[in-house]
Order: sequence, then structure tokens, then C-alpha cells
Amino acid sequence: MGRERRKPTKKMQFRKRKPKPCFFCVEKKTLDYKDLGAMRRYVTDRGKIAPRRMTGCCALHQRMVAKMVKRARQMGLVPYTVD
Repeated sequence: MGRERRKPTKKMQFRKRKPKPCFFCVEKKTLDYKDLGAMRRYVTDRGKIAPRRMTGCCALHQRMVAKMVKRARQMGLVPYTVD
């Protein structure tokens, strides 16, 4: 009642966020398909590979993450789906 909500203007609506730095670029770490603790970070609770906006990886490292998750699935370390 005392506070009215203003409709967001176009400037406010499409404001760009500050990009998160890539974890692999900053820490200089490599991803290994045998490291299940790290793999779980890049897989959602439903078993899907998390998108770039969730993982915070750059495009190069996101492709590497996808390849490693797929490799771990083939080896039977990470399930394809979660029941």
C-alpha cells in the first residue's frame, strides 16, 4: 500500500549480468571422467548435462565437460537417467 511496484523499464529489463569466470580457466584444472565428485557438479539431479549458464564454464570447457560426462556414462560411472 505504501510501496508501489514500478514496471521495469527497458533499460532495467535487459541489463547484462557480469559474466562468471570459467572455473577451469581460473584454477587451471583439468576434468577427468574418473573424478565422480567433479562430475556430479556438471550433471543435474535428473541426470542431464548442465548448461553453460548453470556451470559457469566457457564454451571450450563446456564442450570438454560434455565429452567427459558422456565418457563416464559409457564406462558406467554416471547413470544416463535417474529413477
